Amino acid sequence: MSKKEEKNKISGSEKMEKIVSLCKRRGFVFPGSEIYGGLANTYDYGPLGVELKNNIKKVWWKYFVQDRDDMTGIDGGIISSAKVWEASGHVQNFKDPLVECKKCHHRFRPDKLKDASKCPDCGGGFTEPKSFSLLFKAMIGPVEDDQVLAYLRGETAQNIFINYKNVLNSTNKKMPFGIGQIGKAFRNEITTGNFIFRTLEFEQMEIEYFIKPDSDWNKQFEEWVDYIHGFMDVIGLNRKNMVDHEIDKKDLAFYSKRTIDMEYQFPFGQDELWAIAYRTDYDLTQHQKYSGESMEYFDDEEGKRYIPHVLEPTFGVDRTVLAVLSEAYEEEKLPDGETRVVLHLAPSVAPYKVAVFPLLKNKPELVAKAREVLAILKKEFNVFWDDRGNIGKRYRYQDEIGTPYCVTVDFDSLEKGTVTVRDRDTMKQEAVEISDLPIYLYKKTSGLY
Repeated sequence: MSKKEEKNKISGSEKMEKIVSLCKRRGFVFPGSEIYGGLANTYDYGPLGVELKNNIKKVWWKYFVQDRDDMTGIDGGIISSAKVWEASGHVQNFKDPLVECKKCHHRFRPDKLKDASKCPDCGGGFTEPKSFSLLFKAMIGPVEDDQVLAYLRGETAQNIFINYKNVLNSTNKKMPFGIGQIGKAFRNEITTGNFIFRTLEFEQMEIEYFIKPDSDWNKQFEEWVDYIHGFMDVIGLNRKNMVDHEIDKKDLAFYSKRTIDMEYQFPFGQDELWAIAYRTDYDLTQHQKYSGESMEYFDDEEGKRYIPHVLEPTFGVDRTVLAVLSEAYEEEKLPDGETRVVLHLAPSVAPYKVAVFPLLKNKPELVAKAREVLAILKKEFNVFWDDRGNIGKRYRYQDEIGTPYCVTVDFDSLEKGTVTVRDRDTMKQEAVEISDLPIYLYKKTSGLY
């Protein structure tokens, strides 16, 4: 067992409780509608959570869209015509079998029950399984009798499929190419799901990668699997905690010919984090059939038309946030016997890259100099200003919210033009000249991203 593993001798359930507590206490994630008693499976992101979430999305967009010549992006709408979801097969097939407790009337997915014979909430018996649609209906129009049925999107993918020809016509992309999108999706989930792991409203980062029908799709599939694994390194996830689970053919979604669920070892157990599927030409063929619009691509190199096939890498934003927090959380025993809570967040996703302190807040000259340093660093980084309490308490706070570096302005700053930079992970301190500080921190925090 490594030294780090020895430091983390807490159970999975205990760790999960501590992460949930930290998220509420420090402003990462709040329960939805809390002042009205809450709303199950809904959450709001606080000041630190929105920064972490936005950083993950920003890094994903750069890694998967901006850094690749074969990728571009869109931002589709949340509300779609009912015809979109009829064509895609979601109206008919996007359903979960659920059982209902005869006593307390709570509903559960049978595949998620440890004991399929009795209710985990009250011990009552279950009804026979029934199918429930996961789609949220949205009625459009001010007059009830004249309202038009639409749906909140159950996945972001369909925006890409129905805009595929628009993207082709406006960008002149050639096969193979992909379209990326980040956005909200909605599923009428009944089963509660381990904090932000499974919610009614969630964000997806998704790609539809269009390929020739006669191409070696398995080879391209495996190349995408490897590329996705590389994203783990960028956001600070340990590859040892991820398992690629090949979905059995009998369990594949109705649109898929091959799917790998990339399952992460969360504190509550191993479960799906990301996935990649081979959707063949199912979606484009369906939309061509239902809309009457051609979804064919003219390949000028081969002089023929065809409907492309599709590989789909998909990522849950909220699940990625939870995985990053789970990976980063540590309770570390210090030599003096104190325990410090620290989030070892990768600088690429940390809410703040650096914090700036005046050594003493009652010394105007130190505060003024610290404000100067803050102004310099704010041009390049998201910076946290902290002058509360003593330096030790400030360090502990920054450790707990995952800030990689702390900069203290002391009397040497006034006399020698240096500041003290403290590393979150090692807790080592180093004197750095103020004039060198931006490039010093840039090298420490930027990496590739």
